[in-house]
Amino acid sequence: MDGLEAVELRLSEVLKDNASFRFDSEHFKKEYLRNIKNIENYRYGYILFSSIIKKLTGGATPLGANYFNEGIPFIRVQNIMQNYFDLNDVVYISTANDEDIKRSRLKIDDVLLTITGVSYGKSAVVNKEIVNSNINQHSVKIEINNDFLPLFISTFLNSRVGKLQSDKNIIGISRPALDYSSIRKFKIPKVSINCQFQIVSLVKLAYQRQQLSEKDYEQAKNLLLTELNLLNFKASTENIAIKSFSESFGGSGRLDSEYYQPKYDELEEKILATHELGTLKDFLTVNQRGTQPNYAEYGLPVINSKYVQEGEVLLTDNRLATVPDKDDALFIQKDDVLINGTGVGTIGRSAPYLHNENAIPDNHVTILRTKNLNPIFLSVYLNSIAGKYQVDKYFKGSSGQIELYPKDIANFYIPLVSDEIQQTIAEKIKASFKLKAESKRLLKLAKKAVEIAIEQNEEVALEYINTQTKELNHA
Repeated sequence: MDGLEAVELRLSEVLKDNASFRFDSEHFKKEYLRNIKNIENYRYGYILFSSIIKKLTGGATPLGANYFNEGIPFIRVQNIMQNYFDLNDVVYISTANDEDIKRSRLKIDDVLLTITGVSYGKSAVVNKEIVNSNINQHSVKIEINNDFLPLFISTFLNSRVGKLQSDKNIIGISRPALDYSSIRKFKIPKVSINCQFQIVSLVKLAYQRQQLSEKDYEQAKNLLLTELNLLNFKASTENIAIKSFSESFGGSGRLDSEYYQPKYDELEEKILATHELGTLKDFLTVNQRGTQPNYAEYGLPVINSKYVQEGEVLLTDNRLATVPDKDDALFIQKDDVLINGTGVGTIGRSAPYLHNENAIPDNHVTILRTKNLNPIFLSVYLNSIAGKYQVDKYFKGSSGQIELYPKDIANFYIPLVSDEIQQTIAEKIKASFKLKAESKRLLKLAKKAVEIAIEQNEEVALEYINTQTKELNHA
């Protein structure tokens, strides 16, 4: 039995709260049973989730639905994070499609919970930003009564104590899922309203930091557009361009019409009115795409397209890989700029790598390392309309597989902006990054406070909140 885990249970214990008649060992892991016991032994007792649920509604994907660039936001699993929403790649459905599934339309304070796939068990509360949006079938929305604060419930579900209940009740291997019956039987500790308020205050403070972060980022983008004379730029809808042979195939080797859209020339001329232009290759010491990583149980975090968001490289739950044993091994360093090289919706998305820990790019991410050019300024530029137009102009392939190669990125033009302006834009982005990091730390503190309250007691949890908040304010 060395290295094996064994649990001895009575039949009555096996059948307790087991509507799906699970008899597999996974369902009865010691960690799960210990977690349930902690909740059942809570000082003020516990209740079943069903007793505070007013309504639990599943989402749906409308029959024959198409996604659009505007309309009703359609929130998918990848948009629901732990107590916040990532809308970088949000899609939209028509008002007619929304009407077809209006039962799952979102209201303020609905608690969302992801229920399928590897990302099951994440929870966030609907805010003003996404009210009246809709959800697909891989999430549920939960209306709760006034006995508990919605943000406390979502924080509880995201905490280790809540997530272990999701893990215990998940069914399926290749496509894990939580059924509604199991969700209703989750055990919720009767945390005092004072403790709930203190935990929720951390989440709300995190939201404030996030909003300030977004404000700084917007200011940096607007400063760049103003500097480039593009703040109110409107692209021409003209789709005919007349070029000589030397201006077209003779110089570019491209025959596709997309490459010669007039709007590209118009935008370049707009920038040229105020700035000289250089070529990006003249400012780069490294312009190289990663390779297929050697995944392992140890090593450096791997950065793929999903982790390169606009303006931020995520470093959370990344897979690990070993660095190839060779002199020219490629890895990501602090102040590198990363740009996605593949995929509809992700291609061209760029961010500065501001973390201290080195990382490894996969074969869809290109590293740009600069000289005489502020890397943070470069990332903002690549995410601007000027950068996106050049991505659209240079990428190759069809909708099935589109590619942006390093050799094409090297030919991007870049305005020669003063060091002072570059630095001002960079400082705004650094401030934004710091505020976003503080926001994430506050969300982690809130989850930890829930765990302390349940596994120790509320007094210790409240002292933890007080101490950690003071440390954060003095950081």
